[in-house]
Amino acid sequence: MTSTSTRYVDVPGGRIAFDDSATGAGLPVVLLPGMLDKRTAYRQLVPLLTAAGHRVITMDLRGLGESSTGFTDHSPAAIAEDVLALLDHLGIERAVLVGNSYTGATVVRLAGDRPERVAGIALIDAFIENLPPNAFQKALVKTLGAAVVRFPALWGAAQRLYFPTARPADFDQYRAGLVAMLREPGRRAAVRGYVAGDSAPVGWSSAVRCPALVIMGGKDPDFPKPEVVADRQAAALKARKVMIDGGGHYPMAGFPQATADALLPFLDEVA
Repeated sequence: MTSTSTRYVDVPGGRIAFDDSATGAGLPVVLLPGMLDKRTAYRQLVPLLTAAGHRVITMDLRGLGESSTGFTDHSPAAIAEDVLALLDHLGIERAVLVGNSYTGATVVRLAGDRPERVAGIALIDAFIENLPPNAFQKALVKTLGAAVVRFPALWGAAQRLYFPTARPADFDQYRAGLVAMLREPGRRAAVRGYVAGDSAPVGWSSAVRCPALVIMGGKDPDFPKPEVVADRQAAALKARKVMIDGGGHYPMAGFPQATADALLPFLDEVA
């Protein structure tokens, strides 16, 4: 279902849906959801950031949410081009970019390629600088991805694992919405594209020169050792690290206040 406030920007191959608070002083903040998610993944965090006086923009990814289907490239680098197109569309010269999970690579890529457009980046449970996966983990990801393409309900079931402790009040409704989205015509090709994409490319962090923040849930099931991964990211980006005790893969929804408490001082420093 399309939100009445949804806006769109045309990009090569389709159009990208976004929301823009359009108010707030200082540098705008662009929030990018993770793989197979929607921009409303930040629904608990956005009010906390806007209440603090920040202009906040949330964006759906290619083929997901309210963005169009039919894209042939769903890589983190392609999404970076969409972010740049959105900034141009809104007349924004520089912004702080926040990426969760899959799009951590996106904000790192754009910060390295176009440093004049990126004032700072924040990673939330991202895959950049991850520990190298073993053969079992690679096989598991491939098998799970193929299963989700055929049975979208599996993605809804997986959400229970990604919120090991605190869950938002609308958790069941939200995950049902994710399953419904993945069942829409044209979404299956997008799922295949994201599952096949490289969410943890090597070497991109070395080009980043802007301020960076690493936020990681202490109980993220995607990482056997979340704090070790966070340390690797912080070292590679010369970033500050904040661990959210009890947080899973989406602390902005499970622990929105703790996520805001980590993010707001960073935004003030960058500004």
